Amino acid sequence: MSQVAQAAGRHEWACFAAHQAAEKALKALHLWQGQEAWGHLTARLLRELPQSAPAELIEKARYLDALYIPTRYPDAFPEGAPAEHYGPLQSQEAVSYAEAILGYVRAQMARPG
Repeated sequence: MSQVAQAAGRHEWACFAAHQAAEKALKALHLWQGQEAWGHLTARLLRELPQSAPAELIEKARYLDALYIPTRYPDAFPEGAPAEHYGPLQSQEAVSYAEAILGYVRAQMARPG
């Protein structure tokens, strides 16, 4: 979804969708490991996993967390809609970071046991 929004020039939505993809994947990993997971902060969801996540991945999650609210709400900035504040640079970064988190989740779920 985030790549579709990005290709359509909806960079603010691509950023939000990237965060959502990472959040939902991490919640799925928690469930897969028999845990409940609450909240929207992907960095916290990574830190609360039983296994230690790489520090670089947690920093990528923090970047995504900073996109959660301002990409959706028209009053997040003193002026202008979110679409005026996000462009290809931000959406590419967000999509890349979400892909890294999804890759981590897939690798964890592929491990035996």
